[in-house]
Amino acid sequence: MSLPLILIIAYLLGSLPFGLILAKLFGGGDVRKAGSGNIGATNVLRVVGPLAGILTLLLDAAKGWSAVSLAGRVTHEQTTDMVLAGFLAMIGHCFPVWLGFRGGKGVATAAGVFLALCPSAFLAALVLCIVVVSFWRYVSLASLAAAAALPLLVYLLWAPRFAPPESVTLGSLAIAALVIVQHRGNINRLARGEEPKFSFGKKDPA
Repeated sequence: MSLPLILIIAYLLGSLPFGLILAKLFGGGDVRKAGSGNIGATNVLRVVGPLAGILTLLLDAAKGWSAVSLAGRVTHEQTTDMVLAGFLAMIGHCFPVWLGFRGGKGVATAAGVFLALCPSAFLAALVLCIVVVSFWRYVSLASLAAAAALPLLVYLLWAPRFAPPESVTLGSLAIAALVIVQHRGNINRLARGEEPKFSFGKKDPA
């Protein structure tokens, strides 16, 4: 299998709109027309309910993990190809061809990418997310903190006494930058004090 074909498959994997599909299957209608209008796990959870939100989170993460794992198997663990596949899965999630190139923010898909590339960095970022949500109850703030920290975490935790390949460092920075850019609306709301806090409570009204 050629690298261009792997990257096309990675993009198509990333572009699968699981949040939209699950919201409709759970009777929540078009999640793009409710809550924040995002197809990601947080909005699905708020609009449809915890089960749909958790399933969206897991499936979106699986997209990133699957793309990196596929590239690793086909290319015999060529790190650059794996990073490229992960980034294309991110592009697919954020800019899916099926939805007019208007998708999610890429947090769960990025988590899947880093779980496959550097599990220790993923776990450290997950702990950071949990801490931020526990103290401030802003999922977006936790996502931004994890995205900002991940390039450094990957650099420090890639392997004992070894820095990661340059492609991993650059790929980590690119993925982090994409997640942060996709959260620009959240950043503005956080600055204005208008960002909704996380809760497992009742659904938000459509």
